[in-house]
Amino acid sequence: MNDSPFIRIERDGRDGSRHYVVHAHDPKFAVELAVDTEAPDRVGRGVIKRVCVPNSWAGDYGKYAKFITAAQEFFAASFAEPAPKAETRRLGR
Repeated sequence: MNDSPFIRIERDGRDGSRHYVVHAHDPKFAVELAVDTEAPDRVGRGVIKRVCVPNSWAGDYGKYAKFITAAQEFFAASFAEPAPKAETRRLGR
């Protein structure tokens, strides 16, 4: 089971796929990332395209810098090999 407060959403469109990392708990925010084609694994930590944060965060960059860094780390980890099905089952039957 994933204990991370982050969710990665991928949307396919006319101009290619778009990737969003959403922080589902407080503080709620979203980061749009593009894959880093210059990275050795062709994904990297992602290139930040847009950050959507609550108005109450305006100007308090130190407050959410650690969350954005964590969102980039989650983005990179979300492209890793999935866990074997036996490990993901809750009721191992």
